[in-house]
Amino acid sequence: MIWYVAIGGAVGSVARFLFAVLIQRWSASTFPAGTLVINITGSFLLGFLMRYALGTSSVTPEVRALLTTGFCGGYTTFSTFSYDSIMLMESGQYGRAGLYVALSVGASLLATVAGIATAHALLAFRARA
Repeated sequence: MIWYVAIGGAVGSVARFLFAVLIQRWSASTFPAGTLVINITGSFLLGFLMRYALGTSSVTPEVRALLTTGFCGGYTTFSTFSYDSIMLMESGQYGRAGLYVALSVGASLLATVAGIATAHALLAFRARA
């Protein structure tokens, strides 16, 4: 099981790095857009994967650990989110820091709900097929 988590974590960390750099370059801003998008998409993905994996026997515990604890754990960036928030505040950008925290938490919670709902719909569709 440890190897499944380790492999998932390695892939998730590389995906986070590449995706965050790409988004940050695209945004051309000092606002931590890359971290924000990673946290939101990671929340959606974890919500989807957990609901789907626990709702079907087609996902083994090993694959679930690889995808959730491993990949999503390596992909999401809460520690980076915390650091980015403090850096915005230390540079006197309190409004941007507040916006970043509110968007990160609020949008990530909504993304998790959306992921769960998407998995629920997919499971219902599969049950009818």
